[in-house]
Amino acid sequence: MPTELKMPALSPTMEEGTLAKWLVKEGDAISSGDILAEIETDKATMEFEAVDEGTLLKILVEEGTDGVAVGTVIAMIGEEGEEVGDVSSAAPEAKSAPEAAPTPDKGYGRDSAPAPESKAVAPAAPKSDGSRIKASPLARRLAEAQGIDLSTLTGSGPNGRIVRADVDAAAGKGGAKAAAAAPAASAPAPAAAPAEVEPLDIPHEVEKLSNMRKTIARRLTEAKQQIPHIYLTVDIQLDALLKLRSQLNKSLEDRGVKLSVNDMLIKAQALALLEVPECNVSFAGSNLIKYSRADISVAVSIDGGLITPIIENANERSLSSISTGMKELAGLAKEGKLQPHQYQGGTASISNMGMFGIKSFDAVINPPQAMILAVGAGEKRPYIIDDSVQIATVMSATGSFDHRAIDGADGAKFMAAFKKLVENPMALVA
Repeated sequence: MPTELKMPALSPTMEEGTLAKWLVKEGDAISSGDILAEIETDKATMEFEAVDEGTLLKILVEEGTDGVAVGTVIAMIGEEGEEVGDVSSAAPEAKSAPEAAPTPDKGYGRDSAPAPESKAVAPAAPKSDGSRIKASPLARRLAEAQGIDLSTLTGSGPNGRIVRADVDAAAGKGGAKAAAAAPAASAPAPAAAPAEVEPLDIPHEVEKLSNMRKTIARRLTEAKQQIPHIYLTVDIQLDALLKLRSQLNKSLEDRGVKLSVNDMLIKAQALALLEVPECNVSFAGSNLIKYSRADISVAVSIDGGLITPIIENANERSLSSISTGMKELAGLAKEGKLQPHQYQGGTASISNMGMFGIKSFDAVINPPQAMILAVGAGEKRPYIIDDSVQIATVMSATGSFDHRAIDGADGAKFMAAFKKLVENPMALVA
């Protein structure tokens, strides 16, 4: 009997992906461990390995298909010459854009095992004419909760797909029955789908958003809507740190290690989080999660977006270990080869835009974390040293804190601890 090959969950938060490329064709013999396809998730392009042996009988989802839900049957494997027959679990239609947020990463858990097959989206109910009702999962849930018959609606989404706006419009016209029990007050309402924008009547081109860019847009919107940010800025003298960096790099030449300023700032942030543990937390509704080590997510710009590989246990690692680890992770990020455990989690983030000459900026918190450090460029400025105005290399750093979890005073303590560590950098190597 043929075996169904289903769209895998390549990360704990993955709900859908793009089947970017098939690396095998129908009729090819398959062995366990063979690479079958490349799948684009919201963070990276990853390889999909076979776990069964046999012959690839039929490809059901063509390469280049966007929005393929986890659990969708994408191909059939069996004995050579075996009939495929009917697919027992019909593939949900590909979605043009996600309308519901993925399940959030719980704290900084490292579980990267595929989600159970029960995550597969159920097939759509047929219309009276035998065709499938085209509707997004969010629209289906809202319609069911409000007693709206999807077959009575006309979809305004791509290819006539019913989306949330159609269900909301029907509810506003009195088409809904009594609503089901209201969700718990602590559960945030799903973010409204962005309105379609017609291009201006001037020469232009329309570029399709990647899964990564869609995810960035959704998560940043949710973060700014749901997290009350508080911003605290300090000016930090860098001269001592720059001098120590120069000395350390000279001593590390034989090992091929070259420390960056950012490597040293990662260490300083980690130590400051352990010194002020009130900031090494996550807000979890009625609970506050307190972490006993500092895993630092470092913002790395890549083609098409941003990703945050993690320096685990940065508070206990040496500067050389942070430096080599960061170079390896940044290289994998730019190649799109990071594994989920390398970018999902982290207890706090750092974003450094000093290399672009940015003096200061406010960064958006990366949930479920409760703080992010935004670092600007070091520049020569007039600075008070020993009660006299002198020229010093000064950097502005701004901490963004989740005010639900972190009080302003605790945020100020963290910024003071970070400033002290950077201005007295021997503590970074002690």
